[in-house]
Amino acid sequence: MTDSSTSPYNGRWVARVRGKIIAQGETAEQAMYASQQSRPKERPEIIFMLSLPPLIKKIMDILPADQEIYLVGGAVRDLLLSRVSPDFDFAIPANGIPLARKVANALGADFIPLDDERDTGRVIFTEENGSRTFLDFAVYRGADLTEDLRARDFTMNAIAFNLRDETLIDPIEGGKDVRAKIIRACSPASLSDDPVRILRAIRQAAAFDFRIDKDTRELMKQSASKLARISPERLRDEVFKILKGPKPNVCMRALEMLGVFPYLMPELSAMKGVEQSEPHAYDVWTHTLAVLDHLDGIISALRVGYDAEKTNDMFTGLLGLRLGRYREQIAKHFETSLNVDRSQRSLLFFAALYHDVCKPETKTIDESGRIRFFDHEIKGADVAAERLRSFNVSNDEIERAQRIIKNHMRIHAFAARLENDKQTPSRKAIYRFFRDSGAAGVDLVLFALADLRATRAHSLTIETWTIYLDVARILLENYFERPEEIISPPRFLDGNILMKELGITPSPLVGQLLESIRENQAAGKIENLEQALAFARGELAK
Repeated sequence: MTDSSTSPYNGRWVARVRGKIIAQGETAEQAMYASQQSRPKERPEIIFMLSLPPLIKKIMDILPADQEIYLVGGAVRDLLLSRVSPDFDFAIPANGIPLARKVANALGADFIPLDDERDTGRVIFTEENGSRTFLDFAVYRGADLTEDLRARDFTMNAIAFNLRDETLIDPIEGGKDVRAKIIRACSPASLSDDPVRILRAIRQAAAFDFRIDKDTRELMKQSASKLARISPERLRDEVFKILKGPKPNVCMRALEMLGVFPYLMPELSAMKGVEQSEPHAYDVWTHTLAVLDHLDGIISALRVGYDAEKTNDMFTGLLGLRLGRYREQIAKHFETSLNVDRSQRSLLFFAALYHDVCKPETKTIDESGRIRFFDHEIKGADVAAERLRSFNVSNDEIERAQRIIKNHMRIHAFAARLENDKQTPSRKAIYRFFRDSGAAGVDLVLFALADLRATRAHSLTIETWTIYLDVARILLENYFERPEEIISPPRFLDGNILMKELGITPSPLVGQLLESIRENQAAGKIENLEQALAFARGELAK
């Protein structure tokens, strides 16, 4: 197996004489030809170079020396592209589950019998930093390895690497497509056999900056209706992977053009072509795609280590100047996920995708001809929740998405008040904002900036952008730097104490008084128990 010292040759065929590399090429034939040109009298060894991670080498040490085993699929593709993969698939002739259990025991890792019928076992190896690597051991899907590879989704994923003799097995020239950056179906039946591959092709095209072969695109269109037979969990996983990855706006546009939405997220189709009044520059669907694009850019510009000098965009430059101090806190926010299998980022992008989903049904035109969408955010939150329930996500995730969509207009109101009346958000308004949004308040700040850029587009002025950044800074400053003072002030009393001191019985009034006390604490008007009780007595007397 190759190590880091041979990394310049990773993914290439080399000619080696007495342990020294004398020539290289994209194919074995090219490497042989190049070696003959430089050393015509030598008989070189032609091998394929692949730099494998240490974990793979550990696995090889665990297995018997005569165990036939191949690294297959996306793991080989990623190694050819010099990418780090968290998933490794191994193909073996037999005993997938027993072999996986043996590896898990030796590594001290978790083991799951993934598919008894296909004799597939999964090993989950967790590093000290909490990152996980998934190792799947499966028997051939077919009579032999070649038949297994030909039955896969795309040629770039139909490549195997023999871990014993370090040779590449590539029956349908997937390596050639990897070099050409093309996604091509392995066979005419690839998409109809498993329609989820439609979503996977879109995701991987964005992830690797590949283009999808024309004939494959046609197969994707023809198979779109078959998505209706796929389990909601598989659809959900692909949707969230798309939203977690690069170019989510491009991916969603591609899915819409391929006719996928009626069988995946049908409520999104109605947004296309729905006009909006100024200052909106686009129809509802185009605006939604623009929000995804700007949100991706804003999160990227606020990541730890971002080089602000790389941007020529004044808006992005100002973003970094005003909010760059919170890079680490924002990174920590996105690292805290509500579900181990789905990221907080992907949930935010799902909410962004659905934030205007009910504009078509709430559209009205007033006497002046202005288009309005009353309560679209309230109804949109419910529609998004229904879709998430159909995808079988957790209640915590549904609640977070609802909070984002339901409250996505509030920061626009803060900015309008600052722009028109020169009033910054009050302490009480900040408290109420985070009371209603919770941790989603951070998502809402980033979303509002993306929503603004997608709304105004080229008509957005630096003055308006600066006002929004001022509001964003005020909200983040209070959330990250003054949580106990304004966001979640300490409770001076509970309902029992309040009822005892005021001589009242349990009723909704108790909760109302407690919340009024908290609001006035956040506003700086109540600083101790005595003041809290005095305030409550005064409210009761009214």
